Amino acid sequence: MTGKRILLIIGGGIAAYKIPQLIRLIRGEGWTVSPVLTRAGAEFTTAMTISVLAGEAVHDGLFDIAKEAEIGHIRLTRDADLVVVAPATADLMAKMAQGLADDLASTLLLASDKGVLVAPAMNVRMWNHPATQRNLAVLRADGVAVIGPDEGDMACGEHGPGRMAEPEAIMAAIRARLDTGPLLLEPQAQVARGVLAGRHVIVTSGPTHEPIDPVRYIANRSSGAQGAAIAGALRDQGARVSFVTGPAAVPAPAGVDVIRIETAREMRDAVEAALPADAAVMAAAVADWRVVNAVPRKMKKDGSGRPPTLDLAENPDILAWVSGLDGRRPKLVVGFAAETDDIVAHATAKRLRKGCDWIVANDVSDGTGIMGGTENAVTLIDETGAEEWPRLGKDEVARRLARRIAEALA
Repeated sequence: MTGKRILLIIGGGIAAYKIPQLIRLIRGEGWTVSPVLTRAGAEFTTAMTISVLAGEAVHDGLFDIAKEAEIGHIRLTRDADLVVVAPATADLMAKMAQGLADDLASTLLLASDKGVLVAPAMNVRMWNHPATQRNLAVLRADGVAVIGPDEGDMACGEHGPGRMAEPEAIMAAIRARLDTGPLLLEPQAQVARGVLAGRHVIVTSGPTHEPIDPVRYIANRSSGAQGAAIAGALRDQGARVSFVTGPAAVPAPAGVDVIRIETAREMRDAVEAALPADAAVMAAAVADWRVVNAVPRKMKKDGSGRPPTLDLAENPDILAWVSGLDGRRPKLVVGFAAETDDIVAHATAKRLRKGCDWIVANDVSDGTGIMGGTENAVTLIDETGAEEWPRLGKDEVARRLARRIAEALA
């Protein structure tokens, strides 16, 4: 991992103010940064700032006679080990998805055969727009890695997903991307995304909502981000994905069959309807209990100071049910274990108790930021033991898991 060169393309967005810190982190690894500043990016940061921090002249024009006499834009891509686009605006992502090349940045991206990592940053409405989500699906299918975006307050005054990931998270994604080896768009990524062609995988995701009355419910604190990322990664490997999702905080990935449910019993019925399948990844945070005496009208305080009595019944154990099927059991069943202590021990016991092939265990205790966050730190447990993965973006966790699933089904 020494002597790496990062080709850094800086898009036009207020998040560009974070780029100097990202450059410091990259150079702190002893790596080289070749900066490319788009015309829009220059509205938010300066070529002087970027050049001084990178220790290299900024590249900003496609028609520089001195540089292009040696086809400079091709040399930039050939010398790089990884291309990073940050901030990746909606416009840049659209150009990448459509193969447009009308400036230096987009030409470099089209001419590059190296791995690409993008850190999206845009208004929440732009991020959630179907056009952006379609472009995102195309980029992922082309082997482009994605880190973020984060959710929070934005410069425009709105709140939601669209904030560029923090430099430290982007740096972790860069390390993870380089650690997987040379990921070229031709021909490796195209071959890889067809590995699961003709296979059917069921993915459950998000929380379930078990009603108490019309305005209250029992649920788990799940955003559905990891399940959505897994569904997208399996789609990118060529699988047909049945995505059974509860009321998640993140959009479903494009290019999968989405089945929306509310309760655990509805999720079980949806999974049964989606069978048969080659694999099932049960990433949903299903509520263990439901209220038997749920009422059709909002419960009111009666002035006694005593809370109402809720009669609880156990919900169906979907993971154990799928694992125990006769004849229709998927070849590979993957469960998830969100734990707060003795992670490996509890998850190992759960795998045996449920009868699934693998368990993906993670620590969701206070302070980890994993439940509802953009990163995850998991341990993959199977019959041979436990394999601890480093803390990664949920997209990268999903890609690693999808590759393992592809290997298992092959």
